[in-house]
Amino acid sequence: MMTDTALSPLARWTAPGIRDVSWTGGFWAQKTKLCAERMVPNMRALLEDPAVSHCWTNFRVAAGIEEGEHRGPPFHDGDFYKWLEAACFSLVDYPDPELRGFVDDAVSVIARVQEPSGYIFTKRAIEKAADPDAQSPLADELNFEVYNLGHLMTAACVHFRAFGTRKLLEVAEKAAGYLDSVFSSVSPDKAKTAVCPSHYMGLAELYRATGNRRWLELCRRLIALRDQVRNGTDDNQDRTPLLSQREAMGHAVRASYLYAGVADLYAESDAGVGAGVGAGIGAGYRDMLECVWNDVVFRKMYITGSCGALYDGVSPYGSSDYFSIQRTHQSFGRAYELPNVTAYNETCAAIGNYLWNWRMFLISGESRFLDVMEAVLYNGALAGISLDGTRYFYANALRRVRELPFSLKWSRQREPYISSFCCPPNLVRTIAETKAYAYAVSLPAAAPECRVLFYGSNSASLTMGNGTTVRLEQTGDYPWEGRISLRIAGIRGAAAFTISARIPAWAGAAPVRLNGSAIDAPVGEDGFIRVERSWSAGDLLELELPMDARLMEAHPLLEETRNQVAVMRGPLVYCLESADLGDGVSVFDVHLPRNASFRPTEMEVEGERVVGLNCTGFARQASGGTGGGPLYRPFVNTPPAPIPVRMVPYYAWDNRGFGEMSVWLPLA
Repeated sequence: MMTDTALSPLARWTAPGIRDVSWTGGFWAQKTKLCAERMVPNMRALLEDPAVSHCWTNFRVAAGIEEGEHRGPPFHDGDFYKWLEAACFSLVDYPDPELRGFVDDAVSVIARVQEPSGYIFTKRAIEKAADPDAQSPLADELNFEVYNLGHLMTAACVHFRAFGTRKLLEVAEKAAGYLDSVFSSVSPDKAKTAVCPSHYMGLAELYRATGNRRWLELCRRLIALRDQVRNGTDDNQDRTPLLSQREAMGHAVRASYLYAGVADLYAESDAGVGAGVGAGIGAGYRDMLECVWNDVVFRKMYITGSCGALYDGVSPYGSSDYFSIQRTHQSFGRAYELPNVTAYNETCAAIGNYLWNWRMFLISGESRFLDVMEAVLYNGALAGISLDGTRYFYANALRRVRELPFSLKWSRQREPYISSFCCPPNLVRTIAETKAYAYAVSLPAAAPECRVLFYGSNSASLTMGNGTTVRLEQTGDYPWEGRISLRIAGIRGAAAFTISARIPAWAGAAPVRLNGSAIDAPVGEDGFIRVERSWSAGDLLELELPMDARLMEAHPLLEETRNQVAVMRGPLVYCLESADLGDGVSVFDVHLPRNASFRPTEMEVEGERVVGLNCTGFARQASGGTGGGPLYRPFVNTPPAPIPVRMVPYYAWDNRGFGEMSVWLPLA
């Protein structure tokens, strides 16, 4: 989802425009091309097929184009809006007249579904046509109406920026106007509506796209409304007043969407005190966001950037007040409660984490938030879709066994369609929009600077706050190699400005060369190296990020991974699959030596080029294996035997048939 913080009072950076950056080669060019040619069309076919999802059919029935009844979950409207956003963004770099025609038709149909009040929800429109006394709007929070409207707003902003037409933007503004009329005042009887609150981000971006402060004021009122909820829940993050929250609790998607929306509102607030839209938003909300972020990143986030470890849990844990304990769902657990086999890790929660950290970067300029985004993007999120772009995970485990003595809610193998289809279009729009996060530029009040945030071959036209535009050409084979080249292709305006480049926390430092000569460019406290000078066309800035494979261990309170290690190279988490082991060797037999020496090796997984990691490990067959047998058994000192081990990037697992997999492996 694009964000335009160029005029945001408390933002420090803003992103380039929708046409200002294009991937030109390498990893993300391949992924976004696949997105345009396979992911978006395949998902359209699923949403159009009434035998599969009925999603698009719901819109056509609600618009009176065909007859039928509503089928599917109530958040299906939001699924379609997310797909529409992905299609619009993809069309910018990959024009397709037929797809553009369908997008135009879809916008017209959506407009026909909208009621005169601005309310739009296909389920109610269809039911109301059959029964004028059908359930009134917003009567049931689990109808996800405002969640759907939030995704309508963000899709409308992308549609407007991609094509310059206001047709969908006007639909979104009418929908926002409906919410404004319903929530014209803050009262407890209206408070319980914010399930998966995408509408906070939607309203903030609608304000940025239109300049209408009415939408920003509405966003402020709706966030303030949370503190009016009676009998709130930790599951929905509304039992504890927002300013008092210090831990991540409850539903991980709802939480990450909430905190992303609060960060959006903070960026738009005034000095943080006094009257106006900024009243009550300042330092208190920033402090709350920092505290909750620390809780997630240092206690409740997987090494892949995923979060929301539990399908079901309770809150608060271990409470002496029995009657205060509540059920939580798709939720954060205790600190360090991060199971591997049963890890829930909904793909949408990883994407919510990504969106929240992006906003935290925009208001801080600190690369620690980009480090989390990179972990999510290359690992926790990207694993949610198969390499061919047609099969999806809802839950993302870090370990898979062949058989479990219990059932799990969602398959541990990617499926071509998931009945709860919120994650696939969310991921496809994220992949389509990766270029929107590659750079940031300074705001008008700041010294001219452009920041390189994420690496990959691209061309960019970056306009800084003072009006200077620099054309950059970035080349490199990231994430497989660490050599990054940034060439100045042209400058319009003042030649004196700063180029800063992010040095990921995993890299520590990186040699920097300017026009072939080494220069001293230390990493600042914000995680960036800065080169300030008068630039000329043809200048070449080069970085060399270290790409050695490294063993990672977890905090000792993370009991599931005691005496185990994970393997990372660059931003990528690796895993071991049974497809890369010989017959008779289980993933759970394999141990890694403490001094493991990994050899990067190019290979293909389902036709896609990846870099695998080869080393010598050890296999020790556990007595009894992972199947049945006694819970406890005598230890049998089976001598370990050396075996070749090959590990693949975690995002590429489950593309070679069903088998065992593990991110964490014991030490020999």
